Amino acid sequence: MKYGSLVFEKSEFLKIKQYQELNVMIEDYAHKNVLDILHQHLVTAMHLDEIDIPYDIIRMYSTVTVKGSSGIQQKFQLVPPKKVEVKKNKISVVSSLGASVIGRAVGDKISYGLPGEMMSLVIEKVEHSSKMEEKGIEINTEEV
Repeated sequence: MKYGSLVFEKSEFLKIKQYQELNVMIEDYAHKNVLDILHQHLVTAMHLDEIDIPYDIIRMYSTVTVKGSSGIQQKFQLVPPKKVEVKKNKISVVSSLGASVIGRAVGDKISYGLPGEMMSLVIEKVEHSSKMEEKGIEINTEEV
């Protein structure tokens, strides 16, 4: 990892932790695995003030481009669970890919997929949206 551990802005960390806790009741094995991965990431991550977050860190509402070793490239936006729109490439932070990239930086490598079907991806580019301004709003379960 480029910065030694995952990096989260403090208020965003709290929102993601809430999304994870509200989704813990789901029985689906693959989803439970994602939540376990997200939990491990949150436990070991750095929590920084907004001003101290490096610009290449993937955050909520970031648009991310990843590339696989086979040359396949994917671009998506990371969003809260209720804002998912698969046809518009908006994926949830509590999805397998979302949990794998949140808090990481350009150049970081991730493993993505189910056991036996894992693929290695490199984070190529991170773009930030004006929607990031909205994430400072107080945590609200209606947003989940």
